[in-house]
Amino acid sequence: MSESRAPFETQPAALETAPAPLGSRPKRGVSLFWRTFFFLSLLLIGCIIAWLQTFRALEFEPRAIQSAQQLASLVNLTRAALVHSDSIARVSLVKTLADEEKVRIALREPDDVYLPYDTDTLNRGVTEALQQRLGRDTVVARAVNGTPGLWIGFSIDGDLYWLQTDPSRIGPVTGATWLIWLATAAILSLTGAALIARLINHPLKKLQFAASRVREGDFDATQLSESVATSEIREVNIGFNRMAQRLSKIEQDRTLMLAGISHDLRTPLARLRLETEMSVADPQAREHMTADIEQVNAIIDKFLDYARPDHTDLQRVNLHLVVEAAVFALGSDASVQINIAVPHEIDVLGDAVELQRVFSNLLENARRYGRDPKTGDVQIDIAAKPRERWVLIKLRDHGKGVLPELLEQLTQPFFRGDSSRTAATGTGLGLSIVDRAITRMGGRFALANSSTGGLAAHIKLPRAIN
Repeated sequence: MSESRAPFETQPAALETAPAPLGSRPKRGVSLFWRTFFFLSLLLIGCIIAWLQTFRALEFEPRAIQSAQQLASLVNLTRAALVHSDSIARVSLVKTLADEEKVRIALREPDDVYLPYDTDTLNRGVTEALQQRLGRDTVVARAVNGTPGLWIGFSIDGDLYWLQTDPSRIGPVTGATWLIWLATAAILSLTGAALIARLINHPLKKLQFAASRVREGDFDATQLSESVATSEIREVNIGFNRMAQRLSKIEQDRTLMLAGISHDLRTPLARLRLETEMSVADPQAREHMTADIEQVNAIIDKFLDYARPDHTDLQRVNLHLVVEAAVFALGSDASVQINIAVPHEIDVLGDAVELQRVFSNLLENARRYGRDPKTGDVQIDIAAKPRERWVLIKLRDHGKGVLPELLEQLTQPFFRGDSSRTAATGTGLGLSIVDRAITRMGGRFALANSSTGGLAAHIKLPRAIN
């Protein structure tokens, strides 16, 4: 984990390029609701399209045969009427057909220009069926001399005629009614897909919320309904509730056990301290024994801090005051120089006691392990900068740093780095406590080697905005 792109300065501007561990978040995928809705919608739309294509395919041949029968009957009746009528009645018949049946009879001239009626499968089927019924010399056209329509060429005693009729007689099922029904089916299908996706997703959303509350240590907000109708969801809810109850009981038992351990250990330690001060005559031995007792007390404190409950009530905290309190608690040491560049007006959402414990642990870690290899002094730089809804904090020393492959392991409980960072005694819980505390407050914590030497701790906390 390199920090070569983010050299540290004590000015807040140096935090403009925060390290990747805090800036990067896993890409959020599509939610389960939208995934389910999308796939169900694709399935339903595919079924509608398949049904429509099947209907059209099965409709073509019967409709073509039926339309050809009707047209052939119309041509045959017109031919018979013209053959068996005299010249005067024929004129009246042609006029009646044009006015009432929308059928026009015209002479077919040799120089007539026509377009074949073959634009689609249905039209070609109608043409073939008409030729089978009326003869192969029958001509079916969709336009004659530039006039569109359904034109059928036939003959009466060697005379050629055109019969023009409305092409909608054999057209496929179209119109606004068809589109309305198709749109209604699509809307109902999508609505059903949304309802199904919601029915699947709703219990999982509740489970997700309950799991997040368990993760935060809030066991009171995790009760799921055990009377739902779906047997699988009911079994999951019952199992989750039992698990949450057991975790809550374990948490309570742990708290009581740690309180008992603290009391049971510190009472004899206090007596040992008193006996040491009163009974040990050798000042050097007394000093070493007292230091050992203090170290055991400190170890107990570390264990209690690490085992602290996960749930934290977030409040508005002034970051500058917390940092100054932690620096003051570190005490005065001529070999330790601390540079603070935290604006007074920055407030974060967190717990003041927890935050002070975080900075105290980081400062103690830097004081122990962050000494300059050349001078032996400790220089610690603390800077903070607000960015949108977050506050970025950077605390670094100027020591040797840590091997890159060990960085991610430093926040693991009881882990120690290389030999340069184990010279002082401790529990190996300091950075683990920091990581847990920052996570409890909704922030993020990462460690990185500085390009100019030393180890840098990066903290990202929620910003308290008015």
